Parts: sequence; C-alpha cells; structure tokens
Amino acid sequence: MIKHFSSLVTLALAAPLALAQVSTWVPDKAHSEVDFTILHMSLSNVRGHFGNIGGTIVWNEGDITKSTVNVTIDMTTVDTGVAPRDADLKSANFFDVAQFPTASFVSTSVAKIKNGLAVSGNLTLHGVTKPVVLQVEGPRGPVPGMDKKPHSGFSATTTLSRTAFGIAATYPAAVVGDEVKLTIDLDVAKQ
Repeated sequence: MIKHFSSLVTLALAAPLALAQVSTWVPDKAHSEVDFTILHMSLSNVRGHFGNIGGTIVWNEGDITKSTVNVTIDMTTVDTGVAPRDADLKSANFFDVAQFPTASFVSTSVAKIKNGLAVSGNLTLHGVTKPVVLQVEGPRGPVPGMDKKPHSGFSATTTLSRTAFGIAATYPAAVVGDEVKLTIDLDVAKQ
C-alpha cells in the first residue's frame, strides 16, 4: 500500500510539470513582420513588408517538434515605400485586400534540422491554400520584455510562386517575377 501511495504522489507531482512544458506565445506586433522580395521587369528587386502579425505559437518546451504555429498576416498593411504601388498591390490586380484581407499559416509539422527547424504547414493567401515549408532560425531567448513577459525570437524564410496563389495571374514573369522570397521575423511573448 505504501508503494502504491508513493506512486500516486509521484504522478500527482509530475502532472503539473508535464503541463508546464507547453506554453502559448503571441507575436509582439511592434517587433514582428513579414518581408517580401520580388523581381520587377527582370531588372531589379522590389521589397516590401506586412505588419500587424497575429496568431499563436503553442510551444512544447520538452519537445519542440510537438509545437504548433498558427499565424495571421494583415494584408492591408502592405508597404513598399511607394504609395501608388501599395494602392495597386491592395487592389484586385494583386492581393485584392477587400476580398482577402488576411493571409494565414497553420503548421502541420515541426522538425529539427541542422541549423534550426523546418516548419511545414498550409499557407492561405488570396483565397488559395498551398503547402509550404519554412526554414526557421531560433528560438532565440527568452529574455524579459518591457511588458514583463518572457520574449523569444524566430526568423523564417521560404520562397513561393505568386501565380500558384492566383496573384497577378495576368502579369507575365518578365514584368512581375513569379518567385517571391519571404522572410518572417517574429518576436513572441509568453502568455
């Protein structure tokens, strides 16, 4: 009976520790963004970014491969530094933000790789969902933030085809490149 009681006490004490290994983190909107680079007229790269990144990362501190990512991107925040171009990007010619104001990424798996993580998931952009793989550096930190919460950082990259998502399908690649390079920088705060 003492042995049985000892086992129950051990299980009771271990249960909160197991639960403590999973935590929820959200993007710090002031320090998170998605940057893009695309070739224009086969001559030069145009760069821009999106802000107002939302969502959650459920981080399994005991086994990061059991973590999940669910992130949203506010497409109305597109900014290339040229107001007329930004207005065109928001129009039905490109992102059609009136109909598709957000994009989202939902992970399907997380794997450890040599220099970080490979996060596979589904990207929904312009009403089209396609699988993508993010090459992720991090986590960096955690460090205490100004909000008195622990903060960690991640950087991720991927390349996608704009035409696969139905974006600017009438523009040939010689005018607007088909390959879009994305860089995602997240500062996330523990909740």
